Amino acid sequence: MQKTFTNSEKIRQLFVILFPLLITQLSLFAMTFFDIMMSGRYSTADVAGVSIGSSLWMPIYSGLGGILLAIPPIISQLIGAKDTKKVPFNIIQAIYLALAIGVGITIIGFIFLNPILTKMNLEPAVEQIAHSFLVGLGFGILPLFVFNVLRSFMDGLGQTKISMLITLSALPINIIFNYLLIYGKLGFPELGGVGSGYATAITYWLIFIIAILVVMKVEPFASYRIFERFYRVSLKNWKTLLVIGLPIGFSIFFETSIFAAVTLLMSNYDTITIASHQIAMNFASFLYMAPLSISMGLTIVIAFEVGAKRYSDALEYSKIGISIAVLMSLVFSLVIFFLREQVASIYTDDQLVLKLTTHFLIYAIFFQISDAIQAPIQGILRGYKDVNFTFFMSLVSYWVIGLPFGFILAHFTDLGPFGYWIGLISGLALGAIGLLARLLFLQRVKFSPMKEN
Repeated sequence: MQKTFTNSEKIRQLFVILFPLLITQLSLFAMTFFDIMMSGRYSTADVAGVSIGSSLWMPIYSGLGGILLAIPPIISQLIGAKDTKKVPFNIIQAIYLALAIGVGITIIGFIFLNPILTKMNLEPAVEQIAHSFLVGLGFGILPLFVFNVLRSFMDGLGQTKISMLITLSALPINIIFNYLLIYGKLGFPELGGVGSGYATAITYWLIFIIAILVVMKVEPFASYRIFERFYRVSLKNWKTLLVIGLPIGFSIFFETSIFAAVTLLMSNYDTITIASHQIAMNFASFLYMAPLSISMGLTIVIAFEVGAKRYSDALEYSKIGISIAVLMSLVFSLVIFFLREQVASIYTDDQLVLKLTTHFLIYAIFFQISDAIQAPIQGILRGYKDVNFTFFMSLVSYWVIGLPFGFILAHFTDLGPFGYWIGLISGLALGAIGLLARLLFLQRVKFSPMKEN
């Protein structure tokens, strides 16, 4: 990264960082997409089971993995302040923390997975598929979290293209092993949707190994000599990471877990409704990768400018990032509206599932504008290391307002399962408004351009 002097230079630098992030996020998401899509081609029970398993896994992974999103702003601010000697120590401590998180998730899953699935009252076949899918995926938890640390290190240096190439190289492997293990090809066992869990775990190990080699052998990463020195565990450094990371992780958990909660509440509906809901939600999440990538890119450039105390440049980056996200959301809304039947047909041949999915996709349109505002602002606030308000807004907008409102609409009106979607839309809109107010206050008071050196 480098200092910019005009808006055109800022747009260029943001896109240099943003585009690889988008491809990376789409590639990571594509693993879940192909898990669900290829399982749907196997059977409706398999797509329902894999969808349930993914819905349980993603909020946990996103929330706890979100703690590691403290790394890019920390690294970017160190680079902006030209204090690079502290980088290796911070990365090693983050790896230790990632391993601790991974072990913790594995133990908790071993204890609570069966009771959670039992209480969902799923059809027996769906419950068994969801359980076995998560067991298979669990073998890849530790390498996934360490990879996230190494990827955050790369991104914090502004070298997002490298993490993009790593993830892209792994995606074909995930698809190939899905094909082999779901359908039992070339002598591999026919596991159905369960096979996608094992295929994903294999992919996580692959990107972990590649990332280790890149950090050790490829510049500019190799010059930091991350693995050259052994550091003891520093609880003080963990505290620094957690002070920033925990609010980020909890805010992401509150946001992603609301979708899992809706899935749990909808488990009383039939398999067709569950499958249709999950397909529509999966596609909406797929489109969310764009504002999410803009958010991650903004975190990097904002932190870089704040570290150098160039608050006016940070302000300009904020305006540019939000504007790009809003324009993209309008395009996505048109795609959903005019191509919703084609989108649904990607996932399933079941005519009942396809028809109901097109109805859910109409509601997904309303996610777009709110996501285009709240996601970039979250990234901007992280760049400022201002994370507590996002945590508060996520809790209130989703769990205090969005979910209860959706429950009321679903159970006390004729909207049925669509009521939950209206509740989610309401929560997203409220969150966007609150975060925008916080950002305007922050940039006018604490990080005003008038306070530059």
